[in-house]
Amino acid sequence: MTAARLIGTVCGVGYLRPAPGTWGSLAALPLVWVLHALGGFPLLAIATVAVFIGGLWATRVMTAGAEDHDPSEIVIDEVAGQFIALWAISYPSWAHGIEITALWPGWVAGFLLFRLFDITKPGPVGWADRRNDAMGVMLDDVIAGILAGIGVLILAGISHGVLGL
Repeated sequence: MTAARLIGTVCGVGYLRPAPGTWGSLAALPLVWVLHALGGFPLLAIATVAVFIGGLWATRVMTAGAEDHDPSEIVIDEVAGQFIALWAISYPSWAHGIEITALWPGWVAGFLLFRLFDITKPGPVGWADRRNDAMGVMLDDVIAGILAGIGVLILAGISHGVLGL
C-alpha cells in the first residue's frame, strides 16, 4: 500500500463497508481522545492541520487522472472534519481542566451532527463538494466539521442554560 493510500484510507478504514465515511468518522474519535490526552487542545489543533495537509496531498495522488474525484475509500477528509467538530469539546475541556470523557454528550452530538452535515451537504458544504477536486473533498468535511462544532456549542449552551433558555 502506498503512503498516499495509507493516509487517504486511514490505514485501510476506508475499505470497510457499509458506509466508509461513517467508519472514518468513528476512527477519528479515539484519535481525538489520544491527541487530547497527550497535549490538550493545542495538539489536536496542530494534528488537524497536519491531517488536512496530508489528506489534501493523499487525495490529489489517489485521484490523479481518475474520473471520480471523491472515491468512497478516501476517508481522511472525515477524520479532519470530525477533529474540527470535536474542537467544541476539546477546547473547553483543556481550558477548564475538565476530563474530556466527562463531556460525553458533546462526543455524541459532534459525531451525529458531523455525519448529518457531511451526508446532507447543506449550503457551503455542498458548494465545497461541487468543486470536484481534492480541495473540495477536504473542504466539504472541514465546513461540515465547523457546522457540527457550532451545533455542539449551541446544544451545550441550551443544556447548561447559558443561552437563557
